[in-house]
Amino acid sequence: MPEQLVSAPPVPEPVVQALARYSEPMRQRLLDIRELIFTIAAQTNGVGPLTETLKWGEPAYLTEASRSGSTIRLGMVRSAPDKCAVLFNCQTTLIDTFRAHFADDFTFDGNRALLLPAASPLPATPLALCLRAALTYHLAQKPRPR
Repeated sequence: MPEQLVSAPPVPEPVVQALARYSEPMRQRLLDIRELIFTIAAQTNGVGPLTETLKWGEPAYLTEASRSGSTIRLGMVRSAPDKCAVLFNCQTTLIDTFRAHFADDFTFDGNRALLLPAASPLPATPLALCLRAALTYHLAQKPRPR
């Protein structure tokens, strides 16, 4: 799905510090997902620049400029400490949608996260589709003109 990775901006120091608490394989996988988030944002009309910050001590990616999407956070969940978590707002329908389409590609934590092993190959195409859906969530919710 992602045609060509776009070079993500340098990782801000607070995000570097937040990622430092993870093991090397987990940290690298989270950085790979970060790179994919920036690539998908750059390739998707209407998303615009991302704001990278910390939310609840975890790297978070917001579409503040365009307001096109829902926040994406990276981290882990207590129920699966050996897996990377891509977290989404639990008030959205995102995880339900991802579960319906990608049950064979990911495991899930409730209605808030998809989980990825740190060591196995990254399911780039399904993950890219999920990230694009999150980054354009509010665009999809707007009524279409008649």
